[in-house]
Amino acid sequence: MGKIVISGYYGFNNVGDESILTAIVNNLKDSIKDIEITVLSVNPESTSQKHKINAIDRKNIFQIYKAIKNCEVFISGGGSLLQDVTSGRSITYYLVIIFMAIILRKKVLIYSQGIGPINKWFNKYMVQWVLNKVDCISVRDEKSKELLKKIGVYTPDIYVTADPVISLKQGNKKTGREILTKEGMDHQSEKPLIGFAIRGWRDNDEFLSNICKTADKLIEHSNVDVVFIPFHFGEDIKILEEIAHKMEQKAFFIKNKYDIEEMLGIVGNLDLLVGVRLHSLIFAAIMNVPIIAISYDPKIDSFMKSLQLKTLCSTEGLNYVDLILEIELIQKKHEAYKNILTQRVKKLQEKARINEKLVIELLKKGRHQREE
Repeated sequence: MGKIVISGYYGFNNVGDESILTAIVNNLKDSIKDIEITVLSVNPESTSQKHKINAIDRKNIFQIYKAIKNCEVFISGGGSLLQDVTSGRSITYYLVIIFMAIILRKKVLIYSQGIGPINKWFNKYMVQWVLNKVDCISVRDEKSKELLKKIGVYTPDIYVTADPVISLKQGNKKTGREILTKEGMDHQSEKPLIGFAIRGWRDNDEFLSNICKTADKLIEHSNVDVVFIPFHFGEDIKILEEIAHKMEQKAFFIKNKYDIEEMLGIVGNLDLLVGVRLHSLIFAAIMNVPIIAISYDPKIDSFMKSLQLKTLCSTEGLNYVDLILEIELIQKKHEAYKNILTQRVKKLQEKARINEKLVIELLKKGRHQREE
């Protein structure tokens, strides 16, 4: 039996990170027979039930030590774990857990992560010192590889793959339509449906004002329906309430929490998605829905670049006139855009399969090491 421990930002009600875990677990179970997976989570009971795997408290150092001691491969998995923008403590936490696995002489894989931004010199030094001791690294974009090389990570092989979420299967659009109806949309409406997946950010008043103006003018002049979709339920609901209060026209707001397959189904009903959250853009790409990306972080630009597309602008640089013009342009070239998206998503899905090959190889090496 292959025993694997996975560390990441799991159990926090963030659709993006839960999607990463879903994709990693599904891909490992599909690729490796007789596998036992243990995940570090802030909500072990929920994680265990959702994903049908073992889960332990990510803050319980004794449980973590025991789980890693008994595993063959340790995975630091997915997302933007090694960065110091959102928090100064999280990068330390993940590096400590990785180092514990190194001390316990386990095979360690950095799995399809987006690295950075890393601003503090000490954090750069610690990332370099720890990651030069792991067995293998895969990153989700070229920028992450460049950053690792720049700060001096040179010992392990570094593979550029793709965000694991891109490998998720498509959701059921019929189920998504039923949810939209339950949330207040007219099930007989034949208007194009434009979705917005927005996140709050520092000093975001002007940004939200531009989003509200865009939605209002689309509804008033372009004969479309507009729906706002939360991807980090607790955090995004507050922003959506603020948008609902500021808007003059009637938009629709997803107010309840849905699982990953349901969220994919919801996104699949859109004619276009305007996304600030990375995994909203990935969900749309999976469901072959044209996307407009507004960047608050380099990971947005990197994902769009992997699709050979560009972000429209940054959150600070958003102008509602430019956004409306871009929406109208994509709507005119809708089918051509969808065909391009289909081809490029397939290429990313092929790249993502490299991750499972790396895990299988490390499991073999781990068993060989144990037998010696």
